[in-house]
Amino acid sequence: MFCNLSDDALQHLDRIGSRLALPGRAVLFEESHPANGVFVVCEGQLKLSTTSRDGRVMILRLAGAGDVLGLSAALNNIPHEVTAETLEPTVLRNIRRNDFMEFLQTHLEVGEKTSQVMAKEYREVFLDARRLALSGSASGRLARLLLDWANTAACGKPELRFTMALTHEELANMAGSSRETVTRLLNQFERDGLIRRRGSSITLLNPAQMDLLAG
Repeated sequence: MFCNLSDDALQHLDRIGSRLALPGRAVLFEESHPANGVFVVCEGQLKLSTTSRDGRVMILRLAGAGDVLGLSAALNNIPHEVTAETLEPTVLRNIRRNDFMEFLQTHLEVGEKTSQVMAKEYREVFLDARRLALSGSASGRLARLLLDWANTAACGKPELRFTMALTHEELANMAGSSRETVTRLLNQFERDGLIRRRGSSITLLNPAQMDLLAG
């Protein structure tokens, strides 16, 4: 969001933010709790989730370097709509709500960037809902998730490789499946030559076939 800002805006941003380092599996903020500011992810990964009335947790998406968290709640002065939890050691920049609002009003370019981020988040939620609703098979939903994450991590590079920070249980949650099914499908994908796993690293070997599988 803050890439390509003017020097004046970047200097202002540097004055108002503070560094926050968290270990893995630490809660950054919780759903329904007051939003006191926004958080810019510098390093690491987090999961954003919501909880239903009966206590079921649904992972909505993952966030990584460059993402801004708590933006909607801070702008609308409402409680957080999701819970954010780190998946690995994570470094963030914490900007208090009042400071961010002043920053937003001072630099018009930041308002444009904010609109782009909000639109991007809306599109991601829409695509995730579409993935769960329209993909008829567990293998298709899992393939789509792996493709999306690999393409995001690649940043235009030819090798589609990323680090899987989620447990199989969490991955199943996002894929609308069970842990046992996800484990079986990952093993099947590897046997079929679609992916290669080395520890927590996953490389997509046949993205074209994965795309066909994802529908």
